[in-house]
Amino acid sequence: MTFNDALHELAELNRVATGYWAADGQWSDASEDTLVKILAAMGVHLCEPSRQPTEADVVAAIERHHDRQFTRPLPPCVVARHNTRAVFEVHVHDGSPAEVTISLEDGGTAQVTQVDNFVPPRTVDGQAWGEASFALPADLPLGWHTLRLESDGISDTCSLIITPQRLTTGDRYAADPVSGIMAQLYSVRSSQSWAMGDFNDLGLLSEVAAAHAGAEFVLVNPLHAAEPFPPVEDSPYLPTSRRFVNPIYIRPQDTAEYALADAATRQRVDELAAACQTGDSTAAIIERNPVYAAKLEALRLLFAVDNSRDRLAAFDAYCDREGGELDAFAHWCAMEELKYRRTGHAVAGVDGKAPAETDIDDSAPAMVATKTFYKWLQFICDEQLSAAHQRAEKAGMSIGLMADLAVGVHPGGASASTLGDVLAADASVGAPPDGYNSKGQDWSQPPWHPVKLAEAGYHPWRDMLRTVFRSAGGIRVDHILGLFRLWWIPRMQSPLTGTYVHYDHEAMVGILALEAQRAGAVVIGEDLGTFEPWVQDYLSDRGIMGTSVLWFESEADGSGAKHQSNYRTMALTSVTTHDLPPTAGLLQGEHVQLRERLGLLNRPVEEEDREDTAWQNSILSRVAEAGCFSGTPLEGHCFDGAGRDDRGDIADLLVGVHRFAAGTPSALVCTGLVDMVGDTRTQNQPGTTREDYPNWCIPLCDGDGHPVLIEDLPHHPLFARIARAHTRPNS
Repeated sequence: MTFNDALHELAELNRVATGYWAADGQWSDASEDTLVKILAAMGVHLCEPSRQPTEADVVAAIERHHDRQFTRPLPPCVVARHNTRAVFEVHVHDGSPAEVTISLEDGGTAQVTQVDNFVPPRTVDGQAWGEASFALPADLPLGWHTLRLESDGISDTCSLIITPQRLTTGDRYAADPVSGIMAQLYSVRSSQSWAMGDFNDLGLLSEVAAAHAGAEFVLVNPLHAAEPFPPVEDSPYLPTSRRFVNPIYIRPQDTAEYALADAATRQRVDELAAACQTGDSTAAIIERNPVYAAKLEALRLLFAVDNSRDRLAAFDAYCDREGGELDAFAHWCAMEELKYRRTGHAVAGVDGKAPAETDIDDSAPAMVATKTFYKWLQFICDEQLSAAHQRAEKAGMSIGLMADLAVGVHPGGASASTLGDVLAADASVGAPPDGYNSKGQDWSQPPWHPVKLAEAGYHPWRDMLRTVFRSAGGIRVDHILGLFRLWWIPRMQSPLTGTYVHYDHEAMVGILALEAQRAGAVVIGEDLGTFEPWVQDYLSDRGIMGTSVLWFESEADGSGAKHQSNYRTMALTSVTTHDLPPTAGLLQGEHVQLRERLGLLNRPVEEEDREDTAWQNSILSRVAEAGCFSGTPLEGHCFDGAGRDDRGDIADLLVGVHRFAAGTPSALVCTGLVDMVGDTRTQNQPGTTREDYPNWCIPLCDGDGHPVLIEDLPHHPLFARIARAHTRPNS
């Protein structure tokens, strides 16, 4: 056995890919250096850092792996599907009896059946260990149960999770398709906003969308927690925690504390609001830091208000429900604030590590009060986000709010600290090179450690999902392919040096389906990018909808843009995404012009524009074939060879492409609010920083660059046209 052969065997034992099929269809091998570093990030160290590993080191690591597996009494976790006779293995001292029982979630018990196992014993450190196999009863109820093992001198437990064969919440929409809208909440403002959208605006937008656009849901950007105080990260996809929520979206005047406050306190809150509201009527980029600073001042004033006994009891009940993770999150926030007070600058996440905390007393009054404040902020977020969802449901939406779940968390954030035992801090999540980015992508987020997450019974994954589903009727899982495999990069190295690490997708997807089924929520998987062909079929079989974007869809046989009737049924179809310009901007080539200005093109702009225009024309031809330009001046129009300026009025084009999306067989169709008002500016240009482009800071505007408020939507002529266009044929 060569060093390379042994290293590949060790990598495969740890579910680290030794290579992958790239976007161009070519096989790409992972280097030995990459495999060694990714294994080290998983805790599999081959030798001391001062020397290079040898074949003997790798062989020894393989033996240690097998020894660990054979001396583990129960698996880290057992996940099985309902009505399936799953088998698992236990390990006890050779010749000793093994008694395995099941403690059910509801307090009951169940029995397992021992089945044949002919694996020979293994001796580890002088002790012979034997393996036995047991089968679960097929009729175990859905839920979170516990396996217990008793043997001579051995007692062990692990989680047993029974998941649905298939999530059924989306079936009604496959039979009776509906439409909704998607929006970046920070960008959508009303006349009462504090210069950016908030939870009250989300409720108002839902009511307007239901009444004037027939929407059954509103899909919003991730609302996850950012930094506890300014400066804060603009990107909603790089949060400090995915379980908790960003208080920047709180409307201070909507709190019970505002109603109880004295006149002077309310006046000061109103003054802070008025100062921010001057920004609601401008098209200038959104500056989060002054907005959040003003809100925090207002919220600190309201936090000091004497509350009623019932109000205090509600807060205590919330804290009890959220448990230790809320306490840990609030502790991290308080630590960051107290360190900031002492140093005068934000210090979180320096070099990916938190600074020393030994000089801050957890029991000091300042620490206790600051922790309580951050818990209270989450209590208010929970109240106001739930209220927004209730307004959506009351407006008649069958789904209501649809949350967006980011891929991961900031390496210097709260979860990187509080969930550090189930994350791989020495690796970073990203994406391999593809046609869009030849250098790959590094998202800087530490990935789940697959083994440690399983050893934790997948509780961090479950608890995060439960929090999201509490105030949403659906969830979009960004990069759902990450539940199957993630591109791990040795931290601080190029994405080109990464490789895939595989996860137990039966567990990750199964738990997602279980929690969604219990919440009655639909699940959308953003399944774009480099993936193995079977993944989309697997997700569909489990009742998880995929994502189809008009500009990315082509026929499998290479014959061009996809025909309307060939779109997937189990999918959410949209014309655009947040990583593309609004459709009006796309049709005018805004994405090509922007990348040219930023120096992101790898070929002449004329060549890029020519190819992009040709592809758009092929899609517009499909739209015309489907009769979606009927009743407009573009009816019967030929798009072959047309230039961007030869394709007719932008508003007519918008109507046609949204009619086309609405006419697909997809269960859900989602229309961007930016498209409904003719906006042109890009929300996010991948591969850029704030110095390059103001990503995630663009307020909602019309095609002429004038800001559009929520109150304006019912009277906006293009909004009305697109609303009619995206209405499903059977609605």
